Amino acid sequence: MRLVATEYVSLDGVFEEPGHWSGPMFNEEAGQFKWAELQASDALLLGRRTYEGFSAAWPKMQGTGDFGVKMNTMPKYVVSSTLDKADWPGSKLIKGNVPDEIRKLKQQPGKDLLLSGSAQLFNALMRENLIDLYRLMLHPIVLGTGARLFTDDAARTRMDLKEIKRFATGIVVLEFEPAK
Repeated sequence: MRLVATEYVSLDGVFEEPGHWSGPMFNEEAGQFKWAELQASDALLLGRRTYEGFSAAWPKMQGTGDFGVKMNTMPKYVVSSTLDKADWPGSKLIKGNVPDEIRKLKQQPGKDLLLSGSAQLFNALMRENLIDLYRLMLHPIVLGTGARLFTDDAARTRMDLKEIKRFATGIVVLEFEPAK
């Protein structure tokens, strides 16, 4: 499996609560892109906070069609040192040596392992050089405040730009791989 980190970010690097600010820029084109991304994935990888938000929202969302079905039925790997169980169907907890567990997952055959949100996990996996593709959906908005995706202690990592997509609403998808 290839580990793909997919993140919504503002121009000033905020990724926190994209549901509060990304909606006006999300259109059919972006929806098709996210559907293709989900179809190219076999499983989700989530940190505890993102898992708690997703597991509270997705099973109850109305009108999500096939996207919602896939989100609710696909395997989910949840990294947490505090959760004792993960009730969202298809969820499995990862505890202990997280980098080793992720390495084992990546060795399995299949499509992408999709990491969404989960900044603490994102930055930890970045430091371990375990992310194969960084997919940033850069939104044309400056928020001024909010949690930044890349933390101050993020490892200095040179990236190679692999793909650029532009949507009519101004969203730009930038895909990077760690430089070889």
